[in-house]
Amino acid sequence: MKIAPSLLSCDFSVMGQEIERMDKAGADWMHLDIMDGHFVPNITFGAPVIKCVRKYTDKPFDVHLMITDPLKYIDDFADSGADIITFHIECDSDIDKTIEKIKSRGIKAGLVIKPKTPAEAVFEYLDKIDLVLVMTVEPGFGGQSFMADMMPKVKAIRDEANRRGLDITIEADGGIGEATIAQCADAGVDVCVAGTAVFRAEDAAKAIAALQKY
Repeated sequence: MKIAPSLLSCDFSVMGQEIERMDKAGADWMHLDIMDGHFVPNITFGAPVIKCVRKYTDKPFDVHLMITDPLKYIDDFADSGADIITFHIECDSDIDKTIEKIKSRGIKAGLVIKPKTPAEAVFEYLDKIDLVLVMTVEPGFGGQSFMADMMPKVKAIRDEANRRGLDITIEADGGIGEATIAQCADAGVDVCVAGTAVFRAEDAAKAIAALQKY
């Protein structure tokens, strides 16, 4: 299992050092949640902040756009140092054009589905994307409880990708820690986003290693 610490749970006043801390603790990716206060009822940070903290690690920056019109901002996030850009299938942008734009910048493209969105919503795009992120909480705020009933969606996406011979990475985000990660692994998740489970752990390296063993 790859672990992507969610910077939403870090101390924003020392974000660069928090990224360094997660890097040294053995994190695989860094997960950066971008919220616009419109698509979700919260605001985080934007491309200029990502550009500033990019220098603190060589690990992939997994940028999750919780914004209404992601197509409009792909160049900004590409220029800031994103390696992976995921955006919501429920957004207002044209899905195909947004995927094409991300790919045109040499970046991996992924689609995100909210808890109420069925797995089948992403099926028609599976041959065009690299990743599907299944939200295991309602997007917008950290610290929520894991929704185990999202796991059948993970399995459905995995089964469909396998049926079509597609190499798709499946990521899960929300309420994931030692008590819940086994369910993700069993369902076919490849990458888990972990926030409070790693940032608030007494020993981040031990916490990450404990999650990676699945």
